[in-house]
Amino acid sequence: MVKILRYAALAMLASGVLYYLWMMPPSLNPIADGRAAEALALVQTHRAQGYPTILQAMTEHVRSMSERNRVARLGEWRVKQLEGDLYEIRVQLRDQGATGQWFEREFIWHADLAMKKVNAASLAADGVTPKEGGAP
Repeated sequence: MVKILRYAALAMLASGVLYYLWMMPPSLNPIADGRAAEALALVQTHRAQGYPTILQAMTEHVRSMSERNRVARLGEWRVKQLEGDLYEIRVQLRDQGATGQWFEREFIWHADLAMKKVNAASLAADGVTPKEGGAP
């Protein structure tokens, strides 16, 4: 009887994993598309204002909020091909304010793989991304 229960639990776990992988849209998995993964890496490793990279700036914001006993959540990085070598990368950041109210910002960048260039495409992303020709 115990052996049957173990096999049933293992079968349920395996079917759950397979169902998750089957239902996950390819746009949420940029690694499935090599060019999308390259665009994501280009944005995440791009220089940020006050930090070596955009990814480090976002991660440091979440960590600093935690130190102040506030909650900040960084969402999933999403990649969408716009046309040719131009990709759009998005991530949402939710912050809990001092009064407990939640604020949500969406950071959007455009990555041009042909030119190896990253441009801020939202006001939130503009606050993280240094201007062209500006100080590092």
